[in-house]
Amino acid sequence: MALNIALPPDTEARLRERAEAQGEDVASYAARLLREAVASPSIDDLLAPFRRQVDESGMTNEQLDEFYDDLREKAFHDRKTKKAHLA
Repeated sequence: MALNIALPPDTEARLRERAEAQGEDVASYAARLLREAVASPSIDDLLAPFRRQVDESGMTNEQLDEFYDDLREKAFHDRKTKKAHLA
């Protein structure tokens, strides 16, 4: 499939620089990037199971925020404790 894409000059320049750094011509490099991008799952695909679990949990947004705040605090405390033990 042939595809023509209009890019801003700065984007095209960066694409050319990166292709050259990889030892590829710009068309091959761009095609490889596009193949990799469409082969990878999207953020929505990756987050779908988590979103489903949240929906099924019945947690409100406020409860979810509190849950993650608590997790963040615990992780901070655990890192601080670990550093103290290593010192």
